[in-house]
Amino acid sequence: MSLTAIAIEKRTVTYFAIFLLVAGGIGAFFSLGQLEDPEFTVKTGVVTTAYPGASPEEVELEVTDRIELAIQEMPQVKYIESFSREGLSLISVELHAQYWSDRLPQVWDELRRKIRNIEHLLPPGAGRPEVTDDFGDVFGFQLAVVGDGFSYADLEAYAKDIKKELSLVDNVARVDLWGVQSKAIYVNVSQAQLAELGLSDASVKATLEQQNMVVDAGGVDLQRKRFRIAPTGEFKSPEDIANLHVRASFGDELSNLTADADKPVSSERTAELIRIRDIATVERGYLEPPSTLMRYNGKPAIGISITNVTGVNVVKVGQGIDERLDEILPMLPVGIEVH
Repeated sequence: MSLTAIAIEKRTVTYFAIFLLVAGGIGAFFSLGQLEDPEFTVKTGVVTTAYPGASPEEVELEVTDRIELAIQEMPQVKYIESFSREGLSLISVELHAQYWSDRLPQVWDELRRKIRNIEHLLPPGAGRPEVTDDFGDVFGFQLAVVGDGFSYADLEAYAKDIKKELSLVDNVARVDLWGVQSKAIYVNVSQAQLAELGLSDASVKATLEQQNMVVDAGGVDLQRKRFRIAPTGEFKSPEDIANLHVRASFGDELSNLTADADKPVSSERTAELIRIRDIATVERGYLEPPSTLMRYNGKPAIGISITNVTGVNVVKVGQGIDERLDEILPMLPVGIEVH
């Protein structure tokens, strides 16, 4: 007997089988992924630890090696790769292939506990180690905050407010900002004042370096006579830096001693209390050139990237984001737009 004959004879069974196929197809359709970029599992994490002012050798011996020893106790770790440079320790951790995505959160939590247990062994000047393990996150929603006549600082402030509100939307897992510029404090030195007081750029540079500050990797721009620094430790504002006392460097003192006897003013004035504000202006700004920069239709912008919780309907998450934006936008100043 042929299959066709059996299907005709057993009509009830045939209809039931067709119903199951149709119902299963409909269910599978609604459970299909709707992300343009599907999620994938990344089994790599990075441990970042700041150690301002330390040399690469000090970072390796006092920070990197101690964290590595703690990580090596974990059987889930396949291999470790570390980088130590001035003021920063980076440790890349790769896990074994048998650990699937559902087990990764527990593994990364164990890694954080291991590191937390040895934090007391790190030097006093080192920052708290930060573990980044979300490299596999896919940002399904991208927004841009723009505003004519608003500075980057204004855009960043409003973008942070929007970020807080969007983080409260159901099934939103993470909200990040993009295009945020790194801040810096600029010391614009007057060469005329330096010459009058018998000082040099080296004196200012030495003063900044000796006051628990980290000079930017770009060094000192002697051509523009502008010092770019990133304040750490006790300095919380440009005023704190402006009040620093400048001490003459060895080269300046030697120059003053050998100066013409008709010009004894410099040696006398260097003995006085000279502050940074007497020879320079101190102001906040952004790193130049900027490390990150975002534009929307040619306008300066701050980006907002949003990722959803795994396994939820991204379309419904998008609807929730739109509803929250409709509530937020009327409260923003005129000119601030979200695209």
